[in-house]
Amino acid sequence: MHPTLADDLSRLPELLQSARDFAARELGGLAERPVVRLDGTPEPAGLPREGAGADVALTRFAERWAPGFSGSAGPRYLGFVTGGATPASVTGDWLTSAYDQNGSGAAGSWATALEGETVAWLRELFGLGEAHSGAFVTGATVSNTVGLAVAREWLGERLGVDVSRAGAAALGPVDVLSGSPHSSVTKALSVLGIGRDRLKQVPLLPGNREAVDVAALEAALAGLAGRPAIVVANAGTVNTVDFDDLRAIAALKERYGFWLHVDAAFGGFAALSPAYAHLVDGLDAADSVCVDLHKWLNVPYDAAVQFTRRRDLQVRVFHNASPYLGLPSGEPDFLHLTPENSRRLRALPAWFSLVAYGRAGHREIVERNAALAARLGEGVAALDGLRLLAPVRLNVVCFTLADDPTTERVAALADAVAASGEAFLTPTVYGGVPALRAAFSNWRTSEADTARVLTALTSALAE
Repeated sequence: MHPTLADDLSRLPELLQSARDFAARELGGLAERPVVRLDGTPEPAGLPREGAGADVALTRFAERWAPGFSGSAGPRYLGFVTGGATPASVTGDWLTSAYDQNGSGAAGSWATALEGETVAWLRELFGLGEAHSGAFVTGATVSNTVGLAVAREWLGERLGVDVSRAGAAALGPVDVLSGSPHSSVTKALSVLGIGRDRLKQVPLLPGNREAVDVAALEAALAGLAGRPAIVVANAGTVNTVDFDDLRAIAALKERYGFWLHVDAAFGGFAALSPAYAHLVDGLDAADSVCVDLHKWLNVPYDAAVQFTRRRDLQVRVFHNASPYLGLPSGEPDFLHLTPENSRRLRALPAWFSLVAYGRAGHREIVERNAALAARLGEGVAALDGLRLLAPVRLNVVCFTLADDPTTERVAALADAVAASGEAFLTPTVYGGVPALRAAFSNWRTSEADTARVLTALTSALAE
């Protein structure tokens, strides 16, 4: 063993204590550190020839890189849809690294059984029935990709083609219908060989909505003359958290042949609150479902889950045919269900958080975030220089400048807010208008943080 490795091993408890103390200091100051860093990064250094030990590595990181890390885990990082990491999930994540389990299969470890238990808890949390099986993946992009890969195999089943063997070309042109698909859906269609251009965007409901017009969807399905298709429904769009009518879409399956995939990356968490659960009514009727966990479950990156009713087709797509692995039988190992063979035990942080806070704790996060988004929306509407572009339906506030909202002027507003260090917002375009969006999904965010964001916007307008 290399001398430095041997030294570090002998001092491992002290090293972990040092890392613990450093992490505690960083997290303790998270609410007051600049939310983003906009200045230049350090010059790249050369590869060290000789090792200096883990304690020196920690010191160098703390001095050279840590000051430039964003406060994305903090309460006023409202860009994209970004959760934080609950104390319990951080604990689970540290143990995930310590145990270093490969969650690909059940041989020799209980780790995959823990993942199975966690998936079952999440299935119940989102109101899905036992017909849905699931697995952990990296994020919503891979979750959508897995769901659409199973949908592609289902199309082959309907058309008498074994896509996993013959390839996507054997299907011929594929019809994919959606109202307001997330960009990860088109990325998945590209990866799967279906093609980005095969996505047909169906008209939306009137009134500047992002939810699909179900009558227009039915007309599009009728126009396929019986060809099987894929429908991607949305449970929470990124701009305004609009929801498709999942129950009405699922009812169309009685007359038309299609696979229903629901992208519920963060909107699926509406199921936790009686006030919002109606938004995901019908989710259980989906053939596949995407839910991201490093968003509103507030577990560390990266973590998501995917569900499907057709595990048999999922195994057909993703099974790893190797003599040393064997063919999947009975309850298939996770390596036969996702693109990965080797897999980090992403389930452990989620398991810790669910045990620590339960349904009630996570419901409180959802409802508090929604209330804070509504509060910010009221504040934005009251400012002379800003206007809301859509109602605050759940946890996202979409707004723009009241006058002359050009891309450049809206970007300047976002830059001014970011430069203050108080908050971070991300740009979008909604209804053809350049805009900003503030997404609330962090467990730390409070009324005081929301007031600080509004103050930062007011000051930026005055510049």
